[in-house]
Amino acid sequence: MSQYTLTYEAGVKGWPSFYSFIPDMMAGMNQVFYSFVGGKIYQHNSDNVPRNNFYGVQYNSRIIGVINATPTENKLFKTIVVEGTHPWDVLMETDLQTTGFINSAWFEKKEASWFAFVRNSGENPANPREFPLRSLNGIGQSSSVLSVTPSAVEVNFSVSPLVSVDGIVSIGDSLYYINLPSQSPVLAGTITDVQRNYKQGVNKIIVDTTVPNGNVPSGDNLYFLYIKNAISESHGVLGHYCVFTITSEETEPVELFVIGSEVMKSYP
Repeated sequence: MSQYTLTYEAGVKGWPSFYSFIPDMMAGMNQVFYSFVGGKIYQHNSDNVPRNNFYGVQYNSRIIGVINATPTENKLFKTIVVEGTHPWDVLMETDLQTTGFINSAWFEKKEASWFAFVRNSGENPANPREFPLRSLNGIGQSSSVLSVTPSAVEVNFSVSPLVSVDGIVSIGDSLYYINLPSQSPVLAGTITDVQRNYKQGVNKIIVDTTVPNGNVPSGDNLYFLYIKNAISESHGVLGHYCVFTITSEETEPVELFVIGSEVMKSYP
């Protein structure tokens, strides 16, 4: 069970902050805050470096907040903007997704603010909560499945009538098929090649089924779908609101003024 030091702010008549350090005693004198641990006295809010070091233990700074504009609308949270002296690591969770994140090294400084777009960590095989999202697209029913080698399984689709393997399908996407008895998507593997030559009757996807949790599709007439790479082609995080957790490992003074996000309404 985690323990924290909880502080009371008279101005807001509330308990605004939790601190990881736990002193034996605290006291304020001449507008200076002191704490005592193991018979030693420590002065807080000084200019000492490293910052966030309490009683010989180094901590991180962490702030949790919520972006909740127009709460009745479903939205895509695309970016994070940090107005401050340093970028922070960011985790983002909504009522629909829990996989959004930004590494502090990905931020770019523009006009005195830090900008970065949201990535999604995703899972492989995908979590069922990902199936209704924009990153998933259907292809159609296959005409045949041929196991050339374990790392090169051919999934063929009809040319007439045409089952279009559209140009959005990319190498590196995850290919899934519908398991007819359970009607649940099953991971086939990672797409390694897409071949289209309709005049010669070629319309197929090559998939590597040797990836972790991959499965060779059993049967010919299966429905296939694909999910884009969650990190490289993130659409942001989808939800009615977004809870963000920002973390800084800096040991020098850091100032933070505003956290913002580019948000767009989601149109299903």
